[in-house]
Amino acid sequence: MSETEQLSLTPQDALVAMMIAISASDEDIRTAELVKINAAVNHLPIFASYDLDRMNGVAQTVFDLFEQEDGLDALFGLVREALPERLYETAYALACDVAAADGTLEETELRLLEEMRYELNIDRLHAAAIERGARARHLTV
Repeated sequence: MSETEQLSLTPQDALVAMMIAISASDEDIRTAELVKINAAVNHLPIFASYDLDRMNGVAQTVFDLFEQEDGLDALFGLVREALPERLYETAYALACDVAAADGTLEETELRLLEEMRYELNIDRLHAAAIERGARARHLTV
């Protein structure tokens, strides 16, 4: 755990970590999810100054934490430490978009989203609105 405790994430790293975590939660990182993460990082203003070279390190950190018994708790600790509270809903919205990107929500993704709502103290009504927006953006004809 000492490696994790020494790791310091930027706010953008924390957002990337949440997107990677939701994608990896069902142990099947789909192309649509990777495309969604890449599009968010390349196009959203919050990532304008983000060093793309950090993404692989952040992804490896998430994967390493998922292999540890208390890794999810450690991940949320890192995210809360790095992310200003005003960006908690942004993190949740990005995670919802990644979860919805492949058109299906697996049980593990739903459970992780629930844990994210709890850990980031996302109000139920705000969460419902964020989820509804993600669903609307990813509907197919």
